[in-house]
Amino acid sequence: MSSDVPQNFEDRLRQRDSTTRNTNTLETIPANHQPHENIPNTPLAASTISFLLGSIFSLGLTLFLTGGISDRWWATYQLGFFLAAWSGFHWGEFAVTAGWNRDKCSVDSFLLDNGAMYHIANGTALVEYLITLYLKPSLKAYHYISTIGIIMAVIGQTLRASAMIQASTNFSHIVALRKLPSHRLVTDGVYSVFRHPSYAGFFYWALGTQLVLQNPVSSIGFVLVLWRFFSHRIKVEERALVNFFGEEYENYRRRVSTNIPFIR
Repeated sequence: MSSDVPQNFEDRLRQRDSTTRNTNTLETIPANHQPHENIPNTPLAASTISFLLGSIFSLGLTLFLTGGISDRWWATYQLGFFLAAWSGFHWGEFAVTAGWNRDKCSVDSFLLDNGAMYHIANGTALVEYLITLYLKPSLKAYHYISTIGIIMAVIGQTLRASAMIQASTNFSHIVALRKLPSHRLVTDGVYSVFRHPSYAGFFYWALGTQLVLQNPVSSIGFVLVLWRFFSHRIKVEERALVNFFGEEYENYRRRVSTNIPFIR
C-alpha cells in the first residue's frame, strides 16, 4: 500500500509536467525557429523587459504631455516623445506578436536584439539631439518640424501594427524562405495600399522620431540606412513570394506599390 503512493505521486508529477510542456502556457518558445538566445528566452525576461519598457514609456509620455521641465534644459517634450515612441514600438512588437501570432512569439519579438548598429544609430541620435540642444537650443525651436515628426511616427506605428495584426500568422520578423501550408497571400486592408506595410510603417516611424528631435544628420543617416536595408530585404522577400504564389503575387506587385520612396 505504502509503496504504491510514491509511484502514483510521481506519475502525477510526470503527467502534469508533460501537460505543462505541451500546452506551453507560460513559455515563449516559437514553433518554427530558435530564438537568438542573446537575451534569455524566459517568461521572467519577457516580463522584466515589458516592465522596463513600460517605465520608459510612462516617463517619456509624462514628459511629452507636460511640455517638458522648464528648469531642466534636457527634459524637453521632444525627448519625452522620442522615449515614449521608442519604448512603445518595442513593447508593441512583442504584444502584437503574442496576441495575433503566438507560434512565432519569443523574447526576440521585442526586436531589442536587432544588432549593434541599431542601438548605435539610436544612441547617436540622442547624442546629436542633446549636444545640439545644449550648444545651440535655437536649432531645436522649429516646433512645426517636431509636429510633422509626431504625426509621421504615430501613423508609421499604427500602419505597422495594423499590418502585423491583419497578416496574423502570415507575418514573420524573419523572412520566410519556405512556404508553409498555413501561408496565404494577404492583399486586402492596408495591404491594398502598401505592398509591405510593416516595412513602410517602420520607415516612416523611424524618420518621424528623428524629425521630432530635429536631427538633420541622423534624419539623413536613418533614411539612407533604412532605404538600403529595406531595398535589399524586399528583393529577397519578393523572390520568395513569387516562388510561393507565382502569378498571383506578380499581379499584386504590379498593382500595389511599396510607397517607400524609390522602392517600386
